[in-house]
Amino acid sequence: MPLIIICGTPVSGKTTRAREIKEYFEKTHNKQVDIISEDEAIIKLGYDKESTYLDSQKEKRVRGYLKSEVIRLINKDNIVILDGSNYIKGYRYELYCASKASKSTQCTVYTIRFHQDAWDDNQKRIKAKEELNGNTDLHTEPYTEEIFDALTKLRFEEPNSNSRWDSPLFTVQPSDILDLEAIYNVLYKRKPPPPNMSTQNPPLSSTNFLYELDNTTQAISKRILEAKEFDAFEVKFSEYPGCVLEANFLQTINPQSLLRLRRQFLTYAKMNHSNENSNKLGRFFIQYLNKSLMN
Repeated sequence: MPLIIICGTPVSGKTTRAREIKEYFEKTHNKQVDIISEDEAIIKLGYDKESTYLDSQKEKRVRGYLKSEVIRLINKDNIVILDGSNYIKGYRYELYCASKASKSTQCTVYTIRFHQDAWDDNQKRIKAKEELNGNTDLHTEPYTEEIFDALTKLRFEEPNSNSRWDSPLFTVQPSDILDLEAIYNVLYKRKPPPPNMSTQNPPLSSTNFLYELDNTTQAISKRILEAKEFDAFEVKFSEYPGCVLEANFLQTINPQSLLRLRRQFLTYAKMNHSNENSNKLGRFFIQYLNKSLMN
């Protein structure tokens, strides 16, 4: 159920702390603990550290993968530890919303270290990699100086205990003893924040409803495109008496814009019309198209 976000600059001890927390909860409290590793995600997606942090699209895919894993693994029984830099404030807020939606508690562990000490250790990793002909452990893969400085000085948005998505915040240096019992208390002895409309997942619709929704909107879209091909003035639907697609809409619509509006309607209908039959769905879709013309 709880989510622990590890946050920190390069070579500050993030993975070491993640493993320490995992061992504590497994041995002391008999909890199942899943670690989601940013380093492992980069490899799974076929990237490496340097190319990932130099390419915003690759980095975005990595963050998306990590977030999806968090959402997949959060449940009432296990602890999820997200081991990564997590240096973007907005991304940490997204994770907060995800845990809030699942009614989970959460905390942040911020690992800090003097820049020069971290860089010296990174230099040792570079040397070790050279001596081992590139065969290094996944979690000790060194950073280039460009990436190291970027993640340490330029991009990193430091967590703040006053921000609800970073709180409770545990800040720890390499020589510090992490207060593991305090982490346990904030995760298991306080209530999770109640989900609100912004974090609630929409209700799941039945398979039959989704099938009818898809078929109905596809059939109407096909009829519209056929009418347009034959230069019809308007489109009437015999199965939906009184429903007419207005002439102006037919003149301006094209396959791409119709597909876009259909997708928008599918999203809207899943959230608002999951109990309606196919006849009403068809009427709603035609009304939606006519209203879209007015906007």
